[in-house]
Amino acid sequence: MMSEGEEHGSLLEKINDKIHDKMHDYKHSSSSSSSDSDDDKKKSKKPKKKKLFGRKHSLHRVLGAGKAADLVLWRNKQTSGSILAGVTVIWMLFEGIGYHLLTFICHMLIVFLTVCFVWSNAASFINRSPPKFPEVILSEVQCLKFAHIVRKEINEAFYTLRNVASGKDLKTYLTSVGVLWFISIIGGCFSFLTLSYTIFLMAYTLPMLYEKYEDQVDVVGEKALIEIKKQYAVLDEKLLSKIPMLSDKKQH
Repeated sequence: MMSEGEEHGSLLEKINDKIHDKMHDYKHSSSSSSSDSDDDKKKSKKPKKKKLFGRKHSLHRVLGAGKAADLVLWRNKQTSGSILAGVTVIWMLFEGIGYHLLTFICHMLIVFLTVCFVWSNAASFINRSPPKFPEVILSEVQCLKFAHIVRKEINEAFYTLRNVASGKDLKTYLTSVGVLWFISIIGGCFSFLTLSYTIFLMAYTLPMLYEKYEDQVDVVGEKALIEIKKQYAVLDEKLLSKIPMLSDKKQH
């Protein structure tokens, strides 16, 4: 039989072994948790992807987050496709067949008024309710708000034209001449109706395509902006800085 001292010694050894195992498990768990926290910190320190033109919000929010944004981003493909098809048909009527705008508007109004007139008079004979037309009344507040926005835009346009014409802003003058020259070239290649349809087609489809391939476009756009800035810096150093008017403005 074991003596009392030997039993006491074996009991102490078991307690020490258990304590050692507990300490080992605690160190392992703390090291794993610290590594996890380090990984989380590294993930949080990852740079966020830069959006095109420094955009901070989603494209849907930038476009107003309303029904117009839903149409442009093709949230409802059937509705957006129907609008695109309708505009395309109208463009083909005018451009392909040679239909005139004033004739088209008059014919559409004739058809609409004739259908409504016949329906309203024949409703009592066929036991159906006549069509109900909404009462459209523009409030004075809406008209004043619209007039205020238009007045503000027109005043800003006149202010810009005055600065350009008076020779106070050479940069704006060069930009205006460049834009007008580009528009004149485009206008010489297409008719006004085709140009309007092309602008509508681009405005109606490009946001949807951009949202679909946003990451790839942002990368290419960022590289393009960096290259444009480099080319502008070279142009500024070689040409713009030698123009007295621009150099004086930079000094001030």
